[in-house]
Amino acid sequence: MAQTRFRMLAAAGIGFLAICCILAQRSLCAKLADAHDADRSAINAVLKAQQAAWNRGDVDAFLVGYWQSPELTFSGSNGVSRGWDGVLARYKKNYPDRATMGELDFSDLEFRFLAPNAALVLGKWHLKRETAGDIGGVFTLVWQKFPEGWKIIHDHTSTVSTPNP
Repeated sequence: MAQTRFRMLAAAGIGFLAICCILAQRSLCAKLADAHDADRSAINAVLKAQQAAWNRGDVDAFLVGYWQSPELTFSGSNGVSRGWDGVLARYKKNYPDRATMGELDFSDLEFRFLAPNAALVLGKWHLKRETAGDIGGVFTLVWQKFPEGWKIIHDHTSTVSTPNP
């Protein structure tokens, strides 16, 4: 009888612990979701600021969203540019004036958080240009969270000649 009672208490204790673990996991998941929502909003704010800077013709302000480091990388159809200065030079060479820059729009953003301080954002870009003709494509941005906020540490941008439906 004592053994049966012990087994019942042990089973009840295990059940109680299981319920506590489930509740703790739900609480942790909710906290992570809240953190991801805040981080998603912060990254979106950087992208909106970049879009606004581009549409004013301010390439320097556009690059504020990038990590100002010699370790920054940008990959595209013309190869890899390294360092913040190299990426800035690439943008200024490829977009020397407002007509070439056009009006930038980002769309179809997909976020994947890789760690509390790392994220990957996949999206589409489009430049509406009066004289140079519209262009667009896709991008993958790797973001890192620094004390001063989220910054792009790697950008892979491709031009797509035929847009996906």
